[in-house]
Amino acid sequence: MTTLEATAPAPRMGFGLGSRLSFMMFLQYAIWGAWLPLLYPFLKNYRGFEDGQIGWLFMAGGFGAILGPFIAGQVADRLFNTEKFLGLSHIAGAIVVWFLGDVTNFWIFLGLSLLYSVIYAPTIALTNSLAFHHMPDRDRDFGWVRLWGTVGWIVVGIGIGQWLLHMHTPADGSLAEATLMQSQGMQDAFRLSAILGVLMGLYCFTLPKTPPQKGEEEFALLETAREIKRNPLLILFLLAIPVSMIHQFYFVYTSQFIGEYQNNFKGFEESINSIFGVGGGGLMTIGQMSEIVVLFLIPFIAGKWSRKSLLAIGLIAYALRMFLFSQITWLNTTLGIPDVVILITGVTLHGLCFGCFIFVAFMVVDEETTKDVKATAQNLFNLVIVGVGIVLGSYIANNVMGPLTMVEVMKDGQPVMENGAAVMERDWSLLFSVPMYAALACLAILLAFYPRSKKHVAG
Repeated sequence: MTTLEATAPAPRMGFGLGSRLSFMMFLQYAIWGAWLPLLYPFLKNYRGFEDGQIGWLFMAGGFGAILGPFIAGQVADRLFNTEKFLGLSHIAGAIVVWFLGDVTNFWIFLGLSLLYSVIYAPTIALTNSLAFHHMPDRDRDFGWVRLWGTVGWIVVGIGIGQWLLHMHTPADGSLAEATLMQSQGMQDAFRLSAILGVLMGLYCFTLPKTPPQKGEEEFALLETAREIKRNPLLILFLLAIPVSMIHQFYFVYTSQFIGEYQNNFKGFEESINSIFGVGGGGLMTIGQMSEIVVLFLIPFIAGKWSRKSLLAIGLIAYALRMFLFSQITWLNTTLGIPDVVILITGVTLHGLCFGCFIFVAFMVVDEETTKDVKATAQNLFNLVIVGVGIVLGSYIANNVMGPLTMVEVMKDGQPVMENGAAVMERDWSLLFSVPMYAALACLAILLAFYPRSKKHVAG
């Protein structure tokens, strides 16, 4: 190979291919975003499930990602075209999620949730591997394609929020009545997800053909396991577990955390709801918008900045966000920074957290594995991020730190009592300090052990 051939830029991705892959990502995350942000209030306020039961339902999604590499990765890498497997998976998932909104029994809901997670979770990694397979230059092209997944999440979330605001919110009524009606209306979110799932399933059969590859091992997982034992994949996989747990702290508690501080800027909350609708987390949607900006910028810097630098920026953003949340009272009283500024800044950092660590990590997995195990490798990393991390993160956030951070409300040195019991409140400073220090520890490990990045090649 001549020097000119080695340094020649990869061909541009055509508009047709880029549009097809972008629409695939749009539908992939619209399916998930239609109902996931609404799951807790739906289960709590309408189905009346207890917090412990809801915790198990949230963890159910992680088990599907854990099984993904053993099923979807093997099939896509060795037995079946990826686009066909995606099509069948999404149609099957649409059937399951359609019935979820009507289930009233906890055990049936748990069983269907586990089934749906086994079907849907692997498709996240497989859409990544399909896109990587056909892109001329992953650094240049993947960010602009993947950002449409975030657009899909936002569009469907705003759509459902507006639907609940205008179709399931009484013009006159108490807050309790509005909450019940909106929670009941969230059944429509599952139906919308099912419709999008069927559309996605049919669309997948039109995607570029992505056949299985013949490799050194009959079982792709064994070959993948050998490849991730070397750096940088080894350090990346080890760091992904605590980072995913930190990520889960954000999604479990931030909506409640924001809700307690929104009383200080009630007018602003009403403005947010008029734009984004109700039931979708309000201010948290700003995090997805910042994610779009970061993903748009990644192609401009991925070829110039080292992977280690980008991953470090993501970990710094995780630590900074948790610092802002844990120190909100001190920042407000000592430095005079308004609560709303602290909250919006913390939520906006989600773009850097996701874009510079999780998104870049998926790129590293693709470029550091051989062609015949890329689907399995993506699913194995998905196992860590969406599987093990979510299960452990949900358990620690809900079952360990949740009870430990509840403290008695004190007045004049005495606990406040109500109906014979002490009134409890959340110690947000303690709660968010735990993931903050964990993020700093991950940053130290990355800086110490992640190897210096070599020059990356396109494809």
